[in-house]
Amino acid sequence: MTLVKSSSGIRGTLGGKVGKGFSPIDIIQFAAGYVFWMKKKHKNKKKFVLILGRDGRVSSVLFQKFLIITFQSLGVDIINIGLSTTPTVGIAVMNEKADGGVMLTASHNPKNWNGLKMFNSYGEFLSEKDFEKLLYIAEKKYFNFSSYKKLGHLFYKENYIHKHIEKILSLSIIDQKIIKKAQLKIVIDGINSTGGIAVPILLKSLGVHVVKMYCNPHGDFVHNPEPIEKNLREICKKVPDLKANLGISVDPDVDRVVFICENGDFFGEEYTLVSIADYILENQLGPIVSTLSSSHALKDLSIKKGVPYYSTPVGEIHVVKKMKEVHAVVGGEGNGGIIYPKFRYGRDALIGIALFLTQISKLNNIPLSKLKKRYSNYFMSKKKIRFFFHSHERHKRMEILLKTIKKIYKGKKMDFSDGIKIYFKFNEWIHIRKSNTENIIRIYTESPSRKRADFLSKKIRFEIKKL
Repeated sequence: MTLVKSSSGIRGTLGGKVGKGFSPIDIIQFAAGYVFWMKKKHKNKKKFVLILGRDGRVSSVLFQKFLIITFQSLGVDIINIGLSTTPTVGIAVMNEKADGGVMLTASHNPKNWNGLKMFNSYGEFLSEKDFEKLLYIAEKKYFNFSSYKKLGHLFYKENYIHKHIEKILSLSIIDQKIIKKAQLKIVIDGINSTGGIAVPILLKSLGVHVVKMYCNPHGDFVHNPEPIEKNLREICKKVPDLKANLGISVDPDVDRVVFICENGDFFGEEYTLVSIADYILENQLGPIVSTLSSSHALKDLSIKKGVPYYSTPVGEIHVVKKMKEVHAVVGGEGNGGIIYPKFRYGRDALIGIALFLTQISKLNNIPLSKLKKRYSNYFMSKKKIRFFFHSHERHKRMEILLKTIKKIYKGKKMDFSDGIKIYFKFNEWIHIRKSNTENIIRIYTESPSRKRADFLSKKIRFEIKKL
C-alpha cells in the first residue's frame, strides 16, 4: 500500500490500513485539514465556497460522497461540477470566485490509485508552504465540525467543461477559422476518463473530424494511463491506418497532452512544450520556463529566439512560481504539461491542443514528422527505481545516495535544487530525483545520441544499485 503527500497533492493506492493507502478515513482527514487551512488563510470570512470535480475513475464516484459530506459537515458550501478535468476545476474556482477547489484524481497513476489535487482561491495549486501547513493541521486533527444549523449547502453546476472550452476559443491566439479550414482528421485516446468528454468537444468546436478511442469515462483504463510512448502503441498504429493527420492522448485528469505523427511515430512528450513554445514566441517574445528534467531542446529554442530560459525543480508549483517572477510568456513540463499564463497559471491539455492545432494549421497543415525536424534532436531515457524500504528511512537513504553520486562525479557541473543533475559535454546530462507522485527514484538522461543516453542511464543505475 502507498500514500504519497507532496506539493503535487495527495494520492495513494486503494485499500489497506489507515495512513498506508488512500482510504475513506484519510480522505476525510486531509479534506478537513484543507478546509481549516483555508479558514486560517481567510480569517475574516464567515462563509466559504469550494469547487469539487472528479475524473472518471471507478473509485472517484464513491469518494466524491466522502468529500461532500466532509465539506458540508465543516460548514462549507460546495459547487459540484461532476466529471471534470483538473484545469477545469481551476477555471471554475476563478469564475465562481470560490475560496478554493478540490479535484478527485490520481492524475497519470494507474486505476488502483486515487488522490486529491487542491487549489487556492486563484485557481492554482497550493504553494509548498501552504501545503505543509495543511498537512500539519490534518495530522494533528486541528479542526472542528459544524452544528446542524451551520452545515454547508450543495449546489450542482453542469457543462463547466463547455465553459472552459469557450474561454479557450475566445483567446486571440487561437485561430478557429484556420483550423476549420485545415479539415483535420484526428484520433483521440481519452483513456476512458474525462479526456474522452473534453477533447472531442474541443476538437468538434474547431471543425475537426474526430475518431474516438476509449472515450467512455467509466474509468476502466485499458492501458497504463501515463501518456508516454510505450503505453500508446495502439493509437500509434491506428493513426496511419486511418490516414489521420495526427493522434492525441491525454492523462486521466487532462493536464498533460502528447501527439502522434501522421506516420505513427511518437512526436514525443518533451516536444509538446517545445513546439507550442515556438508558436507562442512567434507571437510574443519573452522568457520561457520548464523543469530540470525537461529536454535541452527547449533551451536551444530559447537561444534561437533570443529569449531567457529558466529551469526549476520538477512540479507545477515551482514552474508557476518562476514564471511569475520572470514574467514568462509560456512554461510547463517535459511530460506534456503546458502553462499559458494569459489563460491561467496551471497545466492544461486543452489549451495546449488548441495552440498546437493553430500552429500546424498556420504552417499549411504541416505533417508532425516534418514539424519535429524544426527542433533540436535529443534522445532521453526515463527510468525509475522503486523504494523497498519504510517511509521513515526514505529521506535518509536518498541523502546517502546523492552524497555518493556527488563523489563519483566530482568535478562535473551539478545542480542540487531537485535531487542531483549532472552536466556533461555536448548537452548531455543525468537527473536523479525522488518522485513527487510515487515511491520511486526517477533517473532521466539525455544526449544527442540514443546510445549515449542509454549508456548514461545504465551506468548510473548500476552505480545506484551497488549502494
